[in-house]
This record gives sequence, C-alpha cells and structure tokens, in this order.
Amino acid sequence: MYSVLEQIIAEFFGTMSLLIFGAGVVANVVLKGTKGNNSGWIVIAFGWGLGVALSVYAINYITGAHINPAVTFALLVDGQMELGTALGYMAAQFVGAGVGSAIVFYMYYPHFKAEEDAGAKLAVFSTGAEIRNTPANFFSEVVGTFMLLFGIQGIFAAGNEVTAGVGPLLVGLLVAVIGLSLGGTTGYAINPARDLGPRIAHFLLPVPGKGSSDWNYSWIPVVGPFVGGALGLLTYHAVFSGAALGTLFIMLAVFVVLQAATFFIKLDGQA
Repeated sequence: MYSVLEQIIAEFFGTMSLLIFGAGVVANVVLKGTKGNNSGWIVIAFGWGLGVALSVYAINYITGAHINPAVTFALLVDGQMELGTALGYMAAQFVGAGVGSAIVFYMYYPHFKAEEDAGAKLAVFSTGAEIRNTPANFFSEVVGTFMLLFGIQGIFAAGNEVTAGVGPLLVGLLVAVIGLSLGGTTGYAINPARDLGPRIAHFLLPVPGKGSSDWNYSWIPVVGPFVGGALGLLTYHAVFSGAALGTLFIMLAVFVVLQAATFFIKLDGQA
C-alpha cells in the first residue's frame, strides 16, 4: 500500500514520461533537421500511443496510472476518489507534463533554433485546431475523451480476463486509434495536463522565435476533456451496469448534445 504522497509522486513521473515520449515524437516529426522530419501523422499517433502504454505500465501498480486529469476528474465525479487526493493527482499531472515537455525542448534545442515556423514549435508543446470553429473544436475534444474513458472502462472492467496483463498496452492502442480516427481536427489533446502544462512551458521557456502560445484556444483542450471523460465513464456504468433509467438519461443527454451541435452548425452556415 502506497501513501498518498508516493502516489502523487508516481503521477508526476508517469505524466512526465508520457510527455517525453509524446512531445518527443511530435518534435521528431515537425522540427527541421530531425531524423523523423515529415514522417507524418501515423508516426505521431503511434508514438503517443506507445508512450501512453509504457507510462501506464510504469506506475499502474501504484496509482492505476491516471496520467490524465480527465481520468482523475471522472473517477472523482463517479465517487471513486476523495477530493484532496484527486487535486494532488491533478497538480502532479500538470506539473509533470510541463517538465516532460521542457526536457524535450532542451533535447531538441538545436532543431527548435533551426526551425523557422513558430506554429511547428508550438505544436511540440500543445494542440491546435486545423480549422478554427469553437463549437466543433470543443465537440471534438469531448468526443475523443469520451471514447478514451469509455474504452478504458471496458479494458479494465472487473472480470474481463481477456485483457489481464495487457491492459496498459491496449490503452496505448486505444490512444493511437483515437489519434488516427478522431485526431485530425484538433490534434486530440484528450488530456488537460498534456496540453496546458506544456503550453505554460512554451510560454516560459526561451524557445527561439516561438511566437504566441495561443491562449485564446487553450481552454478547449482543458474543458473539453474534463467534460468528455466524465461523460464517458458515467455512460459506461449506466449502460453496462443494468441501470435502465441511467441509460435512458444518457441517451437523452446525447440527443441534446447532438441537437446543440446541429444548432451551432446551422449558425455557422448562416455566418
């Protein structure tokens, strides 16, 4: 049994590891002069996925390897965590993500210096929409994180002997497939710490010719994952726990969300 402090430290290092792998693969693909320059989105998606898997394996036996405030928040909403512990986890995750991205920056410093595109430099640290549309971008982050938590619940469901021992690897593959199928719109943060911690690091670090940290967009990859993650976990429980009323409530909520999305699309078409 590990103390809360030991668990918080584990979350720090787990999230730091995640960003070293994740921001590292982005740097390898987008920065000038790297071995992996222009190797593409598939490399990024699988690099992130394998980074998640290895980071989960590293601390899963200590904390369950949240390494994502959206996961911690969803468990808090579901009554599986105490508020104080959850806040400690999330603080460690945000700081760990910032430190991990800073390590990548210093490792790739000559390539940051050689790269002229400020957008490519920011992309190493944080996500951004390919087409700026606030409702659509927010919806993308909600859906991506919904699928993340819904999938994680299935992978680690009690009695699921199929995934015994390979759960972390399957979580990594889940992240990879979310990137491949749902990540083309916003870069799929699906993790508030993964985006905000490194964005703060981008703002503070002496990145050559870095340009803006894009704070106007920064709330979307934070709030969207918190909403989507909680909905994903609660939906899984409602549907697969035999709670008929809960299932009906979730179906109604999905209907309302889709109607709201339709409304915003109509407004956008009239603009």
